[in-house]
Amino acid sequence: MPTNWLGAQLINVPESLASVTTVGAGESDQGKSDKGGLSQGAIDSIWSSVEDLYRSAAYPAITFCLRRDGDVVLNRSLGHARGNGPQDAKSTPKHAAQPDTPICIYSASKAVTAILVHKLAEEGGIDLDQRVSYYLPEFAAAGKRDTTISQVLAHRGGFPMFDLPPEERDPERLLDWDNCIELICAAEPSHESGERLAYHAITGGFILGEVIQRVSQMSLNEYLDTRIRQPMGMQYFTYGLEQKHRDKVAMNYAAGQPVRFPVSKILEKALSAPIDEVIEISNSEIFMQAVVPAGNLYCSAEELSRFYQMLLDDGVWQGQQILKPATVARAIKPNGKLCFDHTLKAPMRYSEGLMLGGAPVGLYGPMTDSAYGHLGFMNILGWADPARKLSAGLLVTGKAVLGGHLVPLSQLITNIARQCKE
Repeated sequence: MPTNWLGAQLINVPESLASVTTVGAGESDQGKSDKGGLSQGAIDSIWSSVEDLYRSAAYPAITFCLRRDGDVVLNRSLGHARGNGPQDAKSTPKHAAQPDTPICIYSASKAVTAILVHKLAEEGGIDLDQRVSYYLPEFAAAGKRDTTISQVLAHRGGFPMFDLPPEERDPERLLDWDNCIELICAAEPSHESGERLAYHAITGGFILGEVIQRVSQMSLNEYLDTRIRQPMGMQYFTYGLEQKHRDKVAMNYAAGQPVRFPVSKILEKALSAPIDEVIEISNSEIFMQAVVPAGNLYCSAEELSRFYQMLLDDGVWQGQQILKPATVARAIKPNGKLCFDHTLKAPMRYSEGLMLGGAPVGLYGPMTDSAYGHLGFMNILGWADPARKLSAGLLVTGKAVLGGHLVPLSQLITNIARQCKE
């Protein structure tokens, strides 16, 4: 187990990982000499990198699914869905994570919400280049009249954060849909829409979700269910989580190095609450009952990989046309060049709703400028890479910002890109 230095919150890692590893039934035929065009050596190398990430002791649970050329080559879990968290006592009951364990994917939910917006446009319900206020008149208040749906999708809407005083930054506020819509609609923009890039951590999702509901006359979960979840045979893949699945859900844990100023303040402002409070409420029943379009979709790693495989296949899943090819093409098309994101304080490149890869290096590894997907709090990742014919879901339950996990995480993403390169 790694040394617990500088107050790091870490889990206990067994010497042998076999006792905390589960292989999903969906992995491709073990008898194949090459699965998804990958040698067994390449697959073993990728899994070894996942194990190295677990050994960083930042994650009570890791679930990982990798498809290559449409084949599921890895679908496995490591660790515990509950128990063995950094703050848990040795006597705390442990429940092993499974490949199909539902996990909240936080901001990786934004990609799903964005695709639903693109689907609504495909159906003729909205025009992505139209003003938000055309569909949501109250949004026009305080100088936001001309902000377009496209700008909100691309994080150029001009209202990236809830502008609330510290004493009012309560994470439970995010669970009151109507209040969130009222606050965002009444708020003044922090800058002119389209003027600069600033990641909309929470706000954009509510506005996009409200547009979907107003236009479709369906709840957001109903629209998701009929357009994606049911046609693709998903077990979970909902905003919030049904009561019948909550005994399986993985808990989220604070982990890694303590987050201190100024990083703590940047994150608190973006999330509208301190990190520890966000983690605590994400484990609550009320959070699982709520709908947060930018932050509380629940799924398995395989379901997230399945979603991106559908996009990789031009909107087709098992012969069904979930999205038209033109819809996918617009959803993954770059919306501007690489530039500084004023919320994330880092260079980023977006499409209308997705985080894009880069070259020579990017979010999805080296030379991944054709890749697209989305990051979730903190190291959750779902993505597709057309150049490598892969789709992947990496779900973790330790909410580690800083610490020893960062090197093996980078090495894992790099190794996936390297092993899957033709």
